[in-house]
Amino acid sequence: MSAPGLPSRPPPAPAGPVKIAHLTTTDISLRFLSLEQLRAVRDAGGEAIGISAPGPFVEDLAREGIRHVPLPSSTRGMDPLADLRAMTELRTVLRRERPLVLHVHNPKTGIYGRVVGRLAGIPIVVNTQHGLYATDTDPWAKRLAVYSLEAIAARFSDAELVHNPEDLALLRRWRIAPSARLLGSGVDLVRFDPDRFPTETRRAVRGELGIAEDRVVVGCVGRLVAEKGYLELLDAWERLDPDRFSLVVVGGEDPAKPDALGHELLERARASGVHLLGQRDDVDALYPAMDIFVLASHREGVPRAAMEAAAMGLPIVATDIRGCREVVTHGRNGLLVPVRDPVALRAAVERIGSDPAQRAAMGRASRSMAAEHFDERSVVRRTLETYREVAAAKHVPFALGAP
Repeated sequence: MSAPGLPSRPPPAPAGPVKIAHLTTTDISLRFLSLEQLRAVRDAGGEAIGISAPGPFVEDLAREGIRHVPLPSSTRGMDPLADLRAMTELRTVLRRERPLVLHVHNPKTGIYGRVVGRLAGIPIVVNTQHGLYATDTDPWAKRLAVYSLEAIAARFSDAELVHNPEDLALLRRWRIAPSARLLGSGVDLVRFDPDRFPTETRRAVRGELGIAEDRVVVGCVGRLVAEKGYLELLDAWERLDPDRFSLVVVGGEDPAKPDALGHELLERARASGVHLLGQRDDVDALYPAMDIFVLASHREGVPRAAMEAAAMGLPIVATDIRGCREVVTHGRNGLLVPVRDPVALRAAVERIGSDPAQRAAMGRASRSMAAEHFDERSVVRRTLETYREVAAAKHVPFALGAP
């Protein structure tokens, strides 16, 4: 949808390979949210570009043949002046690079990226809604602010892609983005396949961590911020029998976030026996050592780590929120518990942890659900189809082959 008062026909795109740029706040999002889509553009003969604040994951992009363009002022924290600088930097980048498609992600870059992209004359502007930054339990003031900003920004994009059907229904019901379409979400089902890993992998990982084979290992993967439900998880952990259960947490610290877990809390967790592994690139090899996956988040779009765990055939305990409800069917492949309820969280872990047959049945159901609903290749295909449909509707040449 074009913004009112702006030209319906964009300027002609430059000659050469189709140039498609993905914009995120930080490079970790390019690495873990957009990489497969960037790879698809590269493999189809286009030029794939990532725009974000620079960081340690830029090297990963370079190894993939994906050029990174830095947006130095982009931040995840609340900093209006930095955001204004980032918008100016983005305008300069877009005028220099002139991509045919600007595909934006994340709450902040998703808002200003759509506006700056359209005003900079980018022919095709696409937004992926990974999860509305307001939930049904938030105060109305926050919800109205978020919904209003999304409604304005949506008028500057050509397509709105939504991961979560609950968000899609809300966007349509409130006419925030009436023409939004469901993109779905997925993971690499080849990488996250339990059949890739022999039984020795489980023993080796547990041996490295000093965890006995008879322990029930509860695993969690996610950034070390309170929003991911770590306070409730650590509370639940203190209520579990340490002679029967072990807790393994995979995820890096995120000091830029206001709800980042403090050093004192993390040290107390380590002292209580929690295995804090930090950021890991081999998370696929860590899942086989787990017996139950837990995600106690307060807010999610569609949780990628939970989809990975499902693909790896793990039963899942998750909070009863949008996103998690897309991955967990209560009683089939896991259990849903109320948000911010460590007692219910402990009870759910105890229930599954005490029943090996139930764990096995739920694990099989998880893998089946992942195979049916969480294939990342389908997400990539729908994304490229969206580019082609918008290009055809706007009479923009779009010469991109099949990846």
